[in-house]
Amino acid sequence: MKLHNSLKVWRAKQDITQAELAKAVGLSRQTINSIEKAVFYPSVVSALKLAKHFSTTVEEIFKLEEEK
Repeated sequence: MKLHNSLKVWRAKQDITQAELAKAVGLSRQTINSIEKAVFYPSVVSALKLAKHFSTTVEEIFKLEEEK
């Protein structure tokens, strides 16, 4: 299974940079970049912080999909 995310889309909706989002949720800009590129999967706590920041659910940002 693979974890896909729409974090970049959510950032664009608020017109904020990776650095601004990182500061708001207590992560590094590099971590936000790695999550967006699906190089790094966030911890449950980080995923919840991101969802809270955008006033949405974790499931709206992150989707678990089966690999083909």
